[in-house]
Amino acid sequence: MPTLNNLVPTPVQNHLIQSLPDDLRNRLLSLCDTVELTFGSTLCEPEKPFQYVYFPITAFISLVTTLRDHQPLEMGLVGNEGMLGATLALGINSAQMLAIVQGSGTALRINAEQLRQELRESPALMRACNRYLFVLMTQLAQAAACAHFHEIQPRVARWLLMIHDRAHSDNIYLTQEFLAHMLGVRRSTITVAAGALQKRNLITYSRGTITILDRKSLERASCECYDALIKHYRQIFE
Repeated sequence: MPTLNNLVPTPVQNHLIQSLPDDLRNRLLSLCDTVELTFGSTLCEPEKPFQYVYFPITAFISLVTTLRDHQPLEMGLVGNEGMLGATLALGINSAQMLAIVQGSGTALRINAEQLRQELRESPALMRACNRYLFVLMTQLAQAAACAHFHEIQPRVARWLLMIHDRAHSDNIYLTQEFLAHMLGVRRSTITVAAGALQKRNLITYSRGTITILDRKSLERASCECYDALIKHYRQIFE
């Protein structure tokens, strides 16, 4: 099955930017700075205006919803397939979810006001952002259904595959506590699920690092949601 890693050229670039016409891509790149994003950093908070828009390259970002008296729950991931701040294309200038850097690495960053100006002047950029918004909406809906209907072990497998696509490495720094928070379950539940995947020699887990050993078998262990997300992305951007 194709993965998001198959959708970007080597060396790694941001696929959304690479999909733009040459002149628009070059103009947008000239307005962006390359920045390093560090694990655990907060890039935007709900109801607060975007200061910057990010196009990840090797970094990846969790989109997290929070409810009073409950743990945060991850609803989506943004890697080098997309962007953080796409709702500016809809005229929505504030974030709707908490965005936390889950994987350290590089990203392209542009001032939010500059991007708004480019969106006003470029129908091609507006179309690209709207297409990505559709993909993101699909991801959010799939994540909600997955959390409600699927067992934890297939959910963990699906989540690890999504991380693997965006991390560009078989070794993923990830604590069980952080994973539990992202999936909205207890740490002991993650311990059992990750342990089961490790016993099947699909992953290894040691000192906060998960290593993917058998990608194909991990795909088979995942719920249907991973395959559905990949198909939606390819339908829109290929």
